[in-house]
Amino acid sequence: MKIKTKSKKVNRAWINDHVNDPYVKLANKEGYRARAAYKLKEIDETFGLVKPGQLVVDLGSAPGAWSQYLRRKLSPGGAAAGELNGTIIAMDILPMEPVEGVLFLQGDFREPEVLDRVAGAMAGRKADVVVSDMAPNLSGIDSADTARIAHLVELAIEFAAGHMKPEGALVAKVFHGGGYSQLVKLFKETFRTVKPLKPKASRDKSSETFLVGIGLKPAK
Repeated sequence: MKIKTKSKKVNRAWINDHVNDPYVKLANKEGYRARAAYKLKEIDETFGLVKPGQLVVDLGSAPGAWSQYLRRKLSPGGAAAGELNGTIIAMDILPMEPVEGVLFLQGDFREPEVLDRVAGAMAGRKADVVVSDMAPNLSGIDSADTARIAHLVELAIEFAAGHMKPEGALVAKVFHGGGYSQLVKLFKETFRTVKPLKPKASRDKSSETFLVGIGLKPAK
């Protein structure tokens, strides 16, 4: 019984924090599906990544807040519907409600067949920007979780290296803890410029941060 009571208290505390979160309120007001939109917004505005006419690939896109932000950024009037000056391809293992103008592909990014579908949708073009909010379901076992997180980030880097313009940029979610320094090292081996950023919209308690890699180094 004590465990249930504690669990209810924790749930109530989380719900209270969530409801009173300024970014949750702002997302509801501005029509975003999740507060995560403001993480990408801050990253984009800090580094000036997303520009009209670009091809942007959104990896791990569900529920769609990042795709919504990208769609508005590539709209001449910043609108959630209507004209779109650019191309957005989104992918996730989970289903995603449609975002107008965004091509969504459902599948597991770890499967080569899914990677081929994303590449096929790009129709021979190279991406200007690749964004990845991918994260695995965490087990609570540090070593296993570290390996899962690293694998997804490595796949995002590999995808960017093979399907992005030389001057393009990759944004990837990582977590501080075991394996973080190795991922930073991998970013630095792949990109000319590497910058970490923990957006204000990331919860203080969260260990998540984002690595931004700009400009691919020539393949060795």
